[in-house]
Amino acid sequence: MTREGGATHVRERDGEGESMGEPGAGAVRRGGAAETGAGEPGAAGSGAPGSGAVGNGSAQDWARVFASGALGDVRLGERATLVQFSTAFCQPCRATRRVLDQVAGLVPGVAHVEIGAEDHLALVRAAGIEATPTVLFLDASGGEVRRASGAPRRDQVLTALARML
Repeated sequence: MTREGGATHVRERDGEGESMGEPGAGAVRRGGAAETGAGEPGAAGSGAPGSGAVGNGSAQDWARVFASGALGDVRLGERATLVQFSTAFCQPCRATRRVLDQVAGLVPGVAHVEIGAEDHLALVRAAGIEATPTVLFLDASGGEVRRASGAPRRDQVLTALARML
C-alpha cells in the first residue's frame, strides 16, 4: 500500500483513502509550516502555545504502528517516511499532499503516508497532533526526527530530509 512517489492514503471507513470535501474545517496554521525537531525551540514535546509547533505528548513507536496493520498495508520508506495527518475539509492538506508526493518521487527511498485524522483519533491523540496538516519526518527505523505543522513548501521538505539523511 505504501508507494514511493505517491501517498498511501489511510482511511478507515471507506478503505479508498481519498479525501473529499471543501475547505473550512480543521485547525490549520497558515503561511507556511512551523518546523520542529529535537533540541530546537518549540520542538516536539514543548507544544509552546502560539509557536505553531505541535506538541508530542509521548514518543510514538511508528515502526510498531505500521507493523500492527492498524493503518493497513503501510511500510516505512527505505531511507525516510513522511507521515501526513490530514482532515477531509482541509484545503492546505491537499497542497501538502501534492508537495510530499513530489518529494517522495524525487528522493529515492522516501515514502509518503497520509493518515486521515478523523478516522484515527486515538493515534492522533497519542502522537500529539493538534493541527492539520502535520507532517512527521521518520527515519528508516521509524523514529520521529522532526515534525512540521502547516503547509510546507517543497524546498522546506527537501531541506529537512537532507538534514536527516
